[in-house]
Amino acid sequence: MSIANQKGGVGKTTTAINLSACLSAAEKRVLLVDMDPQGNATSGLGLKRENGEFSLFDVLMNGSSIEKIITSTEVPFLFVCPSSRSLFEAEISLYGKEGREKRLLTALTPIVNQYDFIIIDCPPSLGYLTLNALVACNSVIIPLQCEYYAMEGLSDLLTTLEEVKKYLNPHLEIEGILLTMYDDRTNLSHEVEREIREVFGQKVFKTVVPRSVKLSEAPSFGKPIILYDIKSKGAIAYLNLAKEILGR
Repeated sequence: MSIANQKGGVGKTTTAINLSACLSAAEKRVLLVDMDPQGNATSGLGLKRENGEFSLFDVLMNGSSIEKIITSTEVPFLFVCPSSRSLFEAEISLYGKEGREKRLLTALTPIVNQYDFIIIDCPPSLGYLTLNALVACNSVIIPLQCEYYAMEGLSDLLTTLEEVKKYLNPHLEIEGILLTMYDDRTNLSHEVEREIREVFGQKVFKTVVPRSVKLSEAPSFGKPIILYDIKSKGAIAYLNLAKEILGR
């Protein structure tokens, strides 16, 4: 599953980290692939971004084995393919390369059966890194913040998904739209939720992720929310999301 939305600050990385951790808590083997050059999913699990001679850049550009950079985490059953600063270069370097949109798919194919879930955290853009993620995955989770401009840019993403499905990945589906940064005290959050559910129906997860100080704090300690504060509203939300996905 890819976690994608070209808008920044909508909860992509928060969802990637915490959904991965909650699925792992259910004793599912999970690989989190950090495709964002900013590396927040990597640091949010207490790991350093890969800066050595071998990195995700080499996997995408040179066909190197992804197994060499897969790293275990503090969470049992959860493994990470860390981001690297060189991924900033990959966005440009992939242009003009043969099979440029299938590099991640090629890298993951030999190991796909080793995991119950592979979750890919996409950068906030619709460039070649995100395209690689969409070609490699079976489905997409779209985090959507409960704010005034929630729908802005969503049509562009949906158009991209249709194009990818038509020309590159016929198996691609929308796993679901996840409402994030929900504030139960405001009319705006309720209105956005009502509108999104009216338009997209069953495609919207029942689970909503609340605004949460604990969710914001957890990455600075390098921990997913279930290790930072399992009793918090944010932890309960992502545990419910994991249950919802496992139920499907």
